[in-house]
Amino acid sequence: MPPIDRLAQQSAYVAYVLKLCENKKNRADLRSGLGKPVERCNYMHRLLVPRLKDGEAQHRDARRAYYAVASLIAGRPRAIRDAEAQAAADGAESETSGDGARVTDWWKRPNLGASLAEAVNKKIIKPDTAEADLHLMARQSSDAIHLRLPALTRQLLSKGVTVDWAVLLYDLTWWNRDQDRIATRWLESYFRVRTRELPNLDAPSGTPEENH
Repeated sequence: MPPIDRLAQQSAYVAYVLKLCENKKNRADLRSGLGKPVERCNYMHRLLVPRLKDGEAQHRDARRAYYAVASLIAGRPRAIRDAEAQAAADGAESETSGDGARVTDWWKRPNLGASLAEAVNKKIIKPDTAEADLHLMARQSSDAIHLRLPALTRQLLSKGVTVDWAVLLYDLTWWNRDQDRIATRWLESYFRVRTRELPNLDAPSGTPEENH
């Protein structure tokens, strides 16, 4: 499990980006980096460099993860932003932001595998498509995943599926260094969430009388 201080940092970073996105120009500048490496995210530096500490983005993968998640948050559909703003005004926690859940409940929070399973359960994505995506990403580098994420997260969010940005930030940061473990966790979460919606194939069908 990631250190508690690391999780707190990442949740605080997500909260910072969400606050930035309340400003239209900030949101546009962050969104300009969707799917791009840090070297092509010129408009994002003024917003993120002052916030990022050396310990948070000390290697290339971490820096790209922080920039990528900021751009994904900025790229949320307008309806999602409006719903989150209303929830905040009502004093409610936003599930989509990913920063409201307690850090100590980290592994109860949805990773990308769990989000894809939720989309399948809601009949947004076909099971074969979701599983193929997961198995493909499990074999890919983080660079390839970064290219896939803008379209995927927008599809999920637009249909009301939760994306936990802090969890995604952690997974992207360490993907190239701990790919097998993170990919396994995504797959396990996917099938765990899917199983909750599938019928019990071991249970007898029909009425009790018909089964005797």
